[in-house]
Amino acid sequence: MPNDRFTVLFLGDVIGKPGRKAVAEYLQKSRADFIVINGENLAGGIGITGRTAAEMLALGIDAITTGNHVWKKKEVATYLMEEQRVIRPLNYPRGTPGFGYTIAKKNDLSLCVANIEGRIFMNSLDCPFRAMEEFLEEQKPQIPVIVDFHAEATSEKVAMGWYLDGKVAALLGTHTHVQTSDNRVLPKGTGYITDAGMTGPVDSVIGMDKKGVLQRFYTQMPQKFEVGKDDVEIQGVLITIDRNGRHCLDITRVKEKIT
Repeated sequence: MPNDRFTVLFLGDVIGKPGRKAVAEYLQKSRADFIVINGENLAGGIGITGRTAAEMLALGIDAITTGNHVWKKKEVATYLMEEQRVIRPLNYPRGTPGFGYTIAKKNDLSLCVANIEGRIFMNSLDCPFRAMEEFLEEQKPQIPVIVDFHAEATSEKVAMGWYLDGKVAALLGTHTHVQTSDNRVLPKGTGYITDAGMTGPVDSVIGMDKKGVLQRFYTQMPQKFEVGKDDVEIQGVLITIDRNGRHCLDITRVKEKIT
């Protein structure tokens, strides 16, 4: 890789133990300069704990983003105050535990990773557009920024992509666990994808064992959901960033079976 550019591997929502094992296997052959994952479902398919986060960081992962499931494990609040490489959406109200961004450094490279959460069909949070505007005003312009936008509505994600075009190196959607095929570099140099996908068992319903989910849909009765086990995939994107212009040169989807 020429020294005027570097790569970032971003993996979509990592689901439970199958997802964690898939990440560990895939990273053995990854040559990306930085590795970022969405880890809000690392622990049992919903939520994140200090133990599961530390397991991923020990693999060499540079940053872990999250989303609306970040608070599912009550003990995580303390951990988020201690480990800035694990971030929660920055548009939560003032006083919420944790950090909304982190700056990863490796050799002579720096990368800012930010996390925001959508509001359509989601929690009632501060405006993600204004939150990003305020955030970018405070950042050093020489450090490229990538953003995990954890949101439900495709329209909100697409709108954020256009809003941030030229202001960040990449805007990467997460949350729906279904990888979209609209990866592209926007006109002003921002890499974009509506959803990076899911790292975990695809023989499932967005990561959960089919039986319990189908029963829930069919009967409308509460069911205990278990993480699926079979047909595990790595899904995400590989981003190439111009270190001088701080814009995206290429964004390629990653979708690979893990045996």
